[in-house]
Amino acid sequence: MALKHGHTRERIQFANTEDKQEFSKYPTKAGRRSLSRSISQSSTDSYSSAASYTDSSDDETSPRDKAQVNTHGSTDFCVKNIKQAEFGRREIEIAEQDMSALISLRKRAQGEKPLAGAKIVGCTHITAQTAVLIETLVALGAQCRWTACNIYSTQNEVAAALAETGVPVFAWKGESEDDFWWCIDRCVNTEGWQANMILDDGGDLTHWVYKKYPSVFKKVRGIVEESVTGVHRLYQLSKAGKLCVPAMNVNDSVTKQKFDNLYCCRESILDGLKRTTDIMFGGKQVVVCGYGEVGKGCCTALKALGGIVCITEIDPICALQACMDGFRVVKLSEVIRQMDVVITCTGNKNVVTREQLDRMKNGCIVCNMGHSNTEIDVASLRSPELTWERVRSQVDHIIWPDGKRVVMLAEGRLLNLSCSTVPTFVLSITATTQALALIELFNAPEGRYKQDVYLLPKKMDEYVASLHLPNFDAHLTELSDEQAKYMGLNKNGPFKPNYYRY
Repeated sequence: MALKHGHTRERIQFANTEDKQEFSKYPTKAGRRSLSRSISQSSTDSYSSAASYTDSSDDETSPRDKAQVNTHGSTDFCVKNIKQAEFGRREIEIAEQDMSALISLRKRAQGEKPLAGAKIVGCTHITAQTAVLIETLVALGAQCRWTACNIYSTQNEVAAALAETGVPVFAWKGESEDDFWWCIDRCVNTEGWQANMILDDGGDLTHWVYKKYPSVFKKVRGIVEESVTGVHRLYQLSKAGKLCVPAMNVNDSVTKQKFDNLYCCRESILDGLKRTTDIMFGGKQVVVCGYGEVGKGCCTALKALGGIVCITEIDPICALQACMDGFRVVKLSEVIRQMDVVITCTGNKNVVTREQLDRMKNGCIVCNMGHSNTEIDVASLRSPELTWERVRSQVDHIIWPDGKRVVMLAEGRLLNLSCSTVPTFVLSITATTQALALIELFNAPEGRYKQDVYLLPKKMDEYVASLHLPNFDAHLTELSDEQAKYMGLNKNGPFKPNYYRY
């Protein structure tokens, strides 16, 4: 806004006096946040009640206290409102339009039913895109029971649509900590049905089955895991000699790592921040903690919109990449006072500490793009001297005694799935990878996979990519016999060695 010459000083002075009141113009019904602390140290720690995450117009009754039945007479589910099923079905149909590879896989393999006899228990984000995956698994012969890996990312209408078709779903947006574990338990512990495959995102389901139902865990044919956090937990189990089933690390397959982590986050970081804060990125000081694939995607987008971006890194190789891409590599403590936005992308814990939160400037936005909510020390902010004020869904202002406010998004949980949506096309790539990993582990002859963690075979990565090329009318060049011999390759792939870095 242009200022007339004679009024410049007066206007600026007015802005300064209003500075501390600026954020308090949005009254909130939630009021002060609960100071209760969670007893769990898992990646799903929650420090709030479910009611805080429900719009006041919603029915406040917990889904656990409702008697619901679908049109087929089944009560084996627990969702927010089964009557939303028709709306959810439309959401799923929209998602199918941009997930042609998964639909193609469904059509190709529907006749042979490669998952006949598979009893898959799943713990992922329950969105329209996941629903397309679940219904593909069912079409390929599997029986599925499903729960959510994140208490905020469930699309209630989609959960209702799945429950209506007969898939037992136990999830709703805004679960409490207790609800979260109850839902997982209801998926696993059911009479006359025992899981023989696990599809996990974050490792909580795997951890629960391992701890609570060891007899079930030992009989599982395979685990498919898609997050950094969950894979880390699998490797810990393997290292301790406690992983008694083969597991597939889908997170580090090329089609997950490059596409979901890099390209997806490049778009969804902006979406999540814009929807929650209406921020303009031009000229903003942003620090991104971690320059892995997620960090690279976030930085590319923020830089393109004019953000002044710097990086924190522990790995000298990633740090050097950041330098070559034109980013300054800093220590968080060196720059924390100047930052307008702080984004974590590491998969680690206590990346942003209470001491650093105390030093942030007024209005700083803090959010996490890693899977678990351990990266920002949110627990330390649940203290009597700080006031939590809910201003929007998934947006809290944390107020210090001197009036300073920090804007916390999704209570430090995954920003893109908690606060916005993720591009359907990229989820098609990940979901196809998950489906093929399940088919591979379920049908593998005895002895092919030991009790260890494996990467998806390269041939499958290439197959997933090839299924998505028709969307772009892309035409692959074929090797001649002479060229294939010269390169020492099979004409049909795989085209790169396992150690190749894409």
